[in-house]
Amino acid sequence: MTIRVLIADDQMMVREGFSVLLGAMPDIEVVGEAVNGRDAVERVRELAPDVVLMDIRMPEMNGIEATREIVAANGAAKVLVLTTFDLDEYVYQALRAGASGFLLKDASARQLADGVRVVAAGEALLAPSVTRRLITEFSKLSESPRLIPAAQQAAYGDLTERETEVLVLIAQGLSNVEIAERLVVAESTIKTHVSRVLVKLGLRDRTQAAVFAYEARLVRPG
Repeated sequence: MTIRVLIADDQMMVREGFSVLLGAMPDIEVVGEAVNGRDAVERVRELAPDVVLMDIRMPEMNGIEATREIVAANGAAKVLVLTTFDLDEYVYQALRAGASGFLLKDASARQLADGVRVVAAGEALLAPSVTRRLITEFSKLSESPRLIPAAQQAAYGDLTERETEVLVLIAQGLSNVEIAERLVVAESTIKTHVSRVLVKLGLRDRTQAAVFAYEARLVRPG
């Protein structure tokens, strides 16, 4: 199936460049562009894309607020944040707002396309190692434990020992294949555990599961 993409960036050259790169991919279709966060929210309602490439720093409404609104609308669109720096201070906030991953603006055409495919498939960020590095770095900014919603605290208690183990390994940046190898079980079994963890905790995807694990202090930075 073709992956429908919306590009949200206030710089025309960036939008056009990404449109050309992604438009050359047989399995990806750029269905629209947005010039700011507010425009992105409206265009998502109109076009129902599968993935939104979202710049963070934009006028009228930034990418973090736009991401929060798009995710709150409970649509199918997944947000892939665009940033200039891999340790942009706002990226972690975007992940907490519901973004499914992030991608550097200087990514190659292949990295860009692969990032879109990975996020569209509901997987983690562009690469597990990046997930781990990013979340670890910004977890250090908070000296006191972050409070997670009471409903999620209660739901966490419903996780089985194996589900908790899988949640921790997700937060450490392991893929389903790597988790299966670590626990010596079939990959299909891990997929089932991941699905159950997401449902029990009311989380959107494995990226949000990783954020939850760090904020609940199931995994320590470093």
